[in-house]
Amino acid sequence: MNQKSANLRIARNLLLIVLAVLLLPYLVAPFYRVGHPVSTLMAWRWLTGAPVSRQWIDFSAVSPALPRSVVASEDAKFCSHHGVDWDALRDVIDDAEDGEVARGGSTITQQLAKNLFLWPGRSVVRKGLEIPLAIWIDLVLPKQRILEIYLNIAEWGPTGQFGAEAGASYAFGRSASTLSPREAALLAAILPNPVKRSARNPGPGVRRLAGTYTARAQAVALQRCWRENRAF
Repeated sequence: MNQKSANLRIARNLLLIVLAVLLLPYLVAPFYRVGHPVSTLMAWRWLTGAPVSRQWIDFSAVSPALPRSVVASEDAKFCSHHGVDWDALRDVIDDAEDGEVARGGSTITQQLAKNLFLWPGRSVVRKGLEIPLAIWIDLVLPKQRILEIYLNIAEWGPTGQFGAEAGASYAFGRSASTLSPREAALLAAILPNPVKRSARNPGPGVRRLAGTYTARAQAVALQRCWRENRAF
């Protein structure tokens, strides 16, 4: 085998490996209808010996105030979009072009795609992988299951608290099943950065956001969402 053929074979094998890595999340996602998935960040912390606290809690056991507060704070159009809120995404792009501080334009489904299969941090590459994967997840998983997984893998504390149960225990010393609307809103308010923001000792900004989310959550109709959005 000459050098050119050897190089072509190496390039082909590398391409096949890259394609396999890119396709794997699409093959795995439908199987997440059941089970207790973990995030890539949780897995990385385990591998590096960092602390991880996560106890799965079924959606039916969670205080209804929490999913409503999370939808109100993170993704108001969760029940109507198909994985990506294109209007919010365009607003983020427009802000970036105008030199304004970029706002979060990711839906809950996009955040789930990132948490399950990708990596934290902002980059064009990650966003390019995240968007089609979010659309696929919305197609193959029911909305309620998407939100259940998200509530159980989101980072909710400064020292490796993942999921609503660990977050509620750390912040309030109680189960996520017994959260009040105010406590649920406080947890929703720290989701963008649970290391710098605290539901346990909320500052004025977190308290203000929690008040806003408490009011917004009252208008979130999740039962209707479940009836109108079913995956195949």
